[in-house]
Parts: sequence; C-alpha cells; structure tokens
Amino acid sequence: MSAANSTGGGLMSAAPRTLVVWVPDWPIVALSRGEEPIDTSSPVAIFAKGVVVACSAAARAEGVRRGQRRRDAQARCPQLEVVMDDPVRDHRVFAPVVAAVEGAAPGVQVIHPGLLTLRAKGPARFYGGEAAAATVLVGAVAGEGVDDVRVAVADGAFTAEQAARVATRAGDPLRIVPAGQAAAFLAPLPIAVLDDDTVSLFARLGVQTLGAVAALGPDRLAERFGARGARLHALASGQDPRAVQARTPPPELHREVAFEPPVTLADQIAFGLRVPAEEFTGRLGEQGLVCTELRVVLTGENGDRSERVWRHPDAFDAAAIVDRVRWQLAEQGAAGTRGVRGAAGAATGGAARTAGLRSAVTMVRIEPEGVDAAAHHTARLFGSGPEERVHHALSRVQAMLGHQGVLTPGVGGGRWLAERQQLVPWGDAAARGAPAAPWPGSLAGPLPPTVFAEALPVAVLDADGDMVAVDGRGELTAEPVWITLASPPSSPSSSSSSGGAARRRAIRRWAGPWPLLERGWDPVRARRAHRFQIVDAEQAAWLLVCEEGIWHAEGVYD
Repeated sequence: MSAANSTGGGLMSAAPRTLVVWVPDWPIVALSRGEEPIDTSSPVAIFAKGVVVACSAAARAEGVRRGQRRRDAQARCPQLEVVMDDPVRDHRVFAPVVAAVEGAAPGVQVIHPGLLTLRAKGPARFYGGEAAAATVLVGAVAGEGVDDVRVAVADGAFTAEQAARVATRAGDPLRIVPAGQAAAFLAPLPIAVLDDDTVSLFARLGVQTLGAVAALGPDRLAERFGARGARLHALASGQDPRAVQARTPPPELHREVAFEPPVTLADQIAFGLRVPAEEFTGRLGEQGLVCTELRVVLTGENGDRSERVWRHPDAFDAAAIVDRVRWQLAEQGAAGTRGVRGAAGAATGGAARTAGLRSAVTMVRIEPEGVDAAAHHTARLFGSGPEERVHHALSRVQAMLGHQGVLTPGVGGGRWLAERQQLVPWGDAAARGAPAAPWPGSLAGPLPPTVFAEALPVAVLDADGDMVAVDGRGELTAEPVWITLASPPSSPSSSSSSGGAARRRAIRRWAGPWPLLERGWDPVRARRAHRFQIVDAEQAAWLLVCEEGIWHAEGVYD
C-alpha cells in the first residue's frame, strides 16, 4: 500500500472521499476483447481525427505517444498497426466491468470507458476500511479478465484519478491518499494533468506544477480566467467539490443460456434458447422497445467464441432469434474434431460451426445491439399493406431455406462495375460505408444499365484492321475505327446481330482513355487498365476496358 488508510482519523477535507477505478489503455484492452480481437502485444495505436488517442505498450516502447499525429507515429514505428477510434466498442466492452463493480459497490459514475468513480464512504464501512474496499474492487475487475487495474482513494475525484495513474502495476495497484493530504500529493505533479487549454499559458509563465498553480491563489486565477480559473485552483489545491453522480443501472435486457455439459447439436441449442428468447423479447416489450439489431455471442468449452450482429428488416421475435442462432451455428460448416452439428447445417451442406468456434457450445448470449420504439412497429388497424406481406413471405421462406436462402440486390464498393453488385441476405445491411468510400478510378454516373458478370471479349481496330492499344503514357496507338464483338449479347441494342458469329461495327464516337490503377504496390495483384466509352454505327453505347492490350466490354448503355 502506497499510503496508510486514514478513514479512522486525520484532517477533515473539503472534498468528499472518492474511490476511482482505472484500467490503463482501455481502448487497447477493448480492441483485444471485441468482435474481431487484435493481438495487442504488437505495436497498435488507435487514432481519432488523425491523432493517437491510445497505444499499446509495444508501441510506446517504439516511441509512440498520445497526441502524436499519424505520420509522426508511423515514422517512429513503421510496423505500427493503425486502428480507428470506436467509442461504441469501448462502451460495450466496458459494460461488464461496470456491472462487476456495481455488484461489489453500488453508486458508480462512469467518467469514460476505462475510468469510473464512486463514493468511498459506503464501501469503506461495508468492507471494513478503504483499503479493504479497494482490494475487493480490484478483484471484481480482475474477475472480468482484466489484468491491469488501478484503484485509488483520495479527497475528490480529480485527486483520486491522479493517484490511480501513479499507482504501479509491478507493486501494489492500490493508492490511498490520506484525508487532508490531497494538496501535498498534487503539488509536485506537472500541470499537463489538468488537461485544459490554459496549460500552455501556464508553461509560458513559468508555472510548471500544480503546487505553483495553487500558490497563485483563487482570486488571481478567477480574475484572469473567470469560473475556469476558480475551478483549476480548486483542482490543483485538492479541493475538488464535485460529487459523484451515481448512475441508475440500465435494465438487464440481455439473456444468457449456459449448457452443462457442453452441447454439440444445433437442435439442442435451439431448443434450450426458445424460452430465453421469449423472455428477451418480453423484457424489451416491458420497456416499450423492440430489437432491430441482435448480437449473438457463442462461447465454446475451450474458451473460443463467435460473435455477430444480426439485423432484421422489421423487429425480432422469439422465433427469429432462434433462427439467427441456428444460422450462426451453420454458417461456416464443420471444423476440427468437435464441431456443432445438426439440422441447421442442412442449408450450408452438412455439419455446422461458427467463425472462431472450434468446440462444443457452453454458453449463448443474446443482447440488443439496436432497439426502436415498439409504437413504430405496431400492426396497422386496417390491412397490413403490400410491404408487410412481402416481408412476412420472404421471412418465412428464409426461415425454411436458411440465411442465404433469400437474397436481395445491393450496391457495394469497388472500381469495377461487376464487383459493385452484391447479393445481400434478406434483412442484412449492405457493406457499411462501401459505396461512399473513396474509390479512385471508379466510374462516375450515369452507370450502364447492363453490366456483364463475365467480361465480354471485343476487339477495337484501326482503319488498317490492326489492334488498337494504350501505350505507357496512356495514349492510344491509333484512332479506333472498328469494334468487333466476338459473341454479341442478346439485348435490345444487339438484336440485329446474327447469333454467336463475330460482327464488326463502325465506331461513330468515342471518349477516353480513363486510367484505372489498382494495388500498384503489389506486383502480384496489381492491375493497370483504361476505360473507354464508344457509340457504334447501330447506336449502341459501350463501356470498354483495355487491359494489357486486351479489350473487353464491361457494360452497355441500353
């Protein structure tokens, strides 16, 4: 213990005794515990608006620090893995930790994911002292699989947070600042811990520590900075007056089903989930909510897990939840010596298991990822309307055929028109953000209505009948005069073509070339091509591609 417990006596303090629980580098911890865990033992940094907000220990060893710009961080550590900030992920993964702390000591306030506070008086009385209460909370967080956790008790939340940050992992992760000693503890700390815009001004004035800020006096700071100056003086002098604003725990809407012994049959898992699924939808209904996005987490007996978010075009009922669990079990097929087997595998060709799950299932957890007001999903008073009838029909067919049994067309991202066409299972969303992502070289609208799934070979010839090509400078070797279709498609624009015989057509107008470059850094997967638009003598408009001297039609403007 870094300092003696002082609940039995000592100086009185203006700030209430506060207990702080802090998990260092929580965004990195959350990254290692998310849907797609990342090995955080290697250099990893999380960025928000191009600035490092958290980094792993391996990245810090290479010189990466919070607040660095991306290019500076990558210059110090070229092998740095870049991950974008995701506050939703941080809050979601932190929720079990908050629940564990609330189970040991109620009245928790979450400052941000990885940091929470609570009043020290109640837990200290219950557990027999501040040190005992802090030890219990360390154990509660460690029980959630978090190895590095710091707990501190001091006068006020600010002092307790700084005490937690200076606690050492190698030694005792607890730090208790005796009552009335907050100012002495804070005095040598640098002004950077204030995390305020005035820090740079203090540094220019020669004020480098919190003790020096406190020595300026509240009147002078208030005169210069107003209410902000008064608050900074209170923090620096250990007189933080802010009380803990305990949160009201949200209702427990998730459901967990444990299987003992572990289960290997999908039918058994689905049967055991029927009643919990009804309870799940019933709890949401009591809150006036319905689930539109469902998170299903499957845990295997070897500690492996599969996690996926399912979407529904309307709202989940108990039967739809059971179907999603079946589909998740059936998606990847069998692997290893012990998979999850059963009727759910029929839709994918036999035995079934989920991505990341290699052993028998010990637990299934369902929780709402997205909810909506139940009033938005009530049945119409007179008639259900064609959209609702279509939804019920497609959902019924999908329940019989499996997740991939009913597909709807969607538009994805990409530079080639064929790869932008996606077939999405009914109820699922298309690739998030793919169409809006920057795709240099992609074709701007209007796009051709007919896109060939397989490239249609063509030949573009000059006046002498020689093949036209694009040189290294992106210029045509000759004027295109003729286009030859090896196998004209059966479309309105080519109805006059004679079967599968090749036919030469004169080119009336043409435009291009427009370069299309992909993965130039990869000699194996790199592609270099040029697009053209032409109109032939029969008024058919074609979208052509010349790649390495070979021509093909990518689409036709019907």
